[in-house]
Amino acid sequence: MKKPYQSLEDNPTYNMKQVIYCSLTSKIFSLCLVLLLSFSTSLIAQEGDPVNGKSLFNSNCAACHKLDKPMTGPALRNVEARLADEQGLDRAWLNAWIRNSSSLIKSGDAYAVKIYNEYNQTAMTAFPQLSDQDISDMLAYTAAPAPEPVVAPVPVGGSVQEGGVSNDLILGALALLFALLAMALVLVNRTLNRFAEAKDIKVVTEQEKRTPLWKAFAQNQFLVLVTAIIFLLASGYFVYGYFMQVGVDQGYEPVQPIHYSHRIHAGDNGIDCKYCHSSARVSKTSGIPSLNVCMNCHKSISEVAPETLAEGMDEYSVDYNGEIQKLYDAVGWDGTGYTGESKPVKWIRIHNLPDFAYFNHSQHVEVGGIECQTCHGPVEEMEIMYQHSPLTMGWCINCHRETNVKVKDNDYYTKIHEELSKKYGVDQLTVAQMGGLECGKCHY
Repeated sequence: MKKPYQSLEDNPTYNMKQVIYCSLTSKIFSLCLVLLLSFSTSLIAQEGDPVNGKSLFNSNCAACHKLDKPMTGPALRNVEARLADEQGLDRAWLNAWIRNSSSLIKSGDAYAVKIYNEYNQTAMTAFPQLSDQDISDMLAYTAAPAPEPVVAPVPVGGSVQEGGVSNDLILGALALLFALLAMALVLVNRTLNRFAEAKDIKVVTEQEKRTPLWKAFAQNQFLVLVTAIIFLLASGYFVYGYFMQVGVDQGYEPVQPIHYSHRIHAGDNGIDCKYCHSSARVSKTSGIPSLNVCMNCHKSISEVAPETLAEGMDEYSVDYNGEIQKLYDAVGWDGTGYTGESKPVKWIRIHNLPDFAYFNHSQHVEVGGIECQTCHGPVEEMEIMYQHSPLTMGWCINCHRETNVKVKDNDYYTKIHEELSKKYGVDQLTVAQMGGLECGKCHY
């Protein structure tokens, strides 16, 4: 007969079961840990980095897509969620479409063919170099909520000072103060009159009769002669100045059919003048840029930043987005393609020389190396373009007398500069010394 065990731990069967149970628990725990790590890793990869996604989106997608408006391609805000809800498409479909849309279209995928036909059968650029993580990052950026629009504060009941006090309130207080002062003066005047009556003081109300000033002036012949001479000289000066301004349109600032801000384009964005006015390099005139030049950028830029829009509405009373829409209406652009229905834009000319005056832009810009701002002023600061210089004959002649010819690295002037510098005995030649004052240079 076996001896009974003193305790449960003394039973070898129990100890073996306990070892098996502990080993099984350890394996299950390890498996759960591996699954949890794998799931968390895949979840993190799936969520993506929206900051990196924005950079990838701007470099690869922004030329054809916007987040909230269709362009050459559809709007991409929440594109993954929308495709999953509306079409039942998953991340694998998006990866295939982004990496090679043409292959997906050729395979006969229904939604791929639909998008291809809907956007004028324009094939999307293939991006086989993008990894799964890159695509996840971009989709994370597109899934971010749209920012709240920036709206310029509109004060109610008059403008508001920095301290929060309304201008109307300040003006009202000043008006009340002046009214009280006027009433005080009336009361003081009445009180003084009563004191004068009580003391039998006579108040003088009529001034002593004397010779009027104009009669005294007329009787002095010297003053009359000097005044007449001064009047004639001043009249001649002002008449001469008036006639000299005939045909001078300095400061002319017409309102154009489409508002174009040189301040934003040439100033903030740093666009070179000769990018738009390209004919200034090779032609007599600088030319009016065609609207196709505008569309090189505005195919992708259909609206300005919210801060710029608020600034334009507040400081210049201009809706920049509305002006871009005028451009689209003129060229017949509907956001995805050209409709063929274009309208002419009747620009108003600002700078205009007389027909008998000859001016060549290419001679000044390319050969002379003159900056556009020399004649047209600080264009990069102008919200509305205006005529900065008088463009008179005297103004041109002064420029030719004072401006030295740029000879360095300019083969055009090398030989003639050597000859004329010996003739005049100088190291630098002005335009005038090189024949810039000859009548035939500027007049036919």
